[in-house]
Amino acid sequence: MLNKFLIMSLVLFGGCGGPSALDVGDLAPDFALTGSDGKTHRLSDFKGKQAVVIAWFPKAFTGGCTKQCKSFSANGTELRKFNVAYFTASCDPLEGKKGNANFAKSLDADYPILSDPSKETAKKYGVVSGVWPLPRRWTFYIGKDGKILKIDKDVSPSEDGANAAKTLKELGIETKQ
Repeated sequence: MLNKFLIMSLVLFGGCGGPSALDVGDLAPDFALTGSDGKTHRLSDFKGKQAVVIAWFPKAFTGGCTKQCKSFSANGTELRKFNVAYFTASCDPLEGKKGNANFAKSLDADYPILSDPSKETAKKYGVVSGVWPLPRRWTFYIGKDGKILKIDKDVSPSEDGANAAKTLKELGIETKQ
């Protein structure tokens, strides 16, 4: 029984059976995801220009995810002081009643919420793997050079936006002039 529990825990939490984990210093996987603003956002479009924050959340219109996305709007003034593009992202569809476009509208989000319904990008980032069907709540900080500067795997939903602003300062991300 203990062995069965241990094996299931490893699979669920990425210890085995999933893609190799990304780490600080790794080149972040490129993505092309449609945002709630109707635009396709590509990591490669920001290379050499801006740092990028992508905060993954499990499911639109749920309690913790609502708090997390609201925290980015609530801290938008602080975040926009930095030369950074920031997004939240999930594997929810863009359109439809429970899609990210409606989710962003319901929150009056002042930034794009990205949709990855194929889970292709989520798998590359390791937030979806094995039998783990929903994205883990992890926030990635990516430098202008495209390399991962930090991965926050201990996200407090209601504090993620404030923590992002604090982390950008700690990482020395340039501010806008």
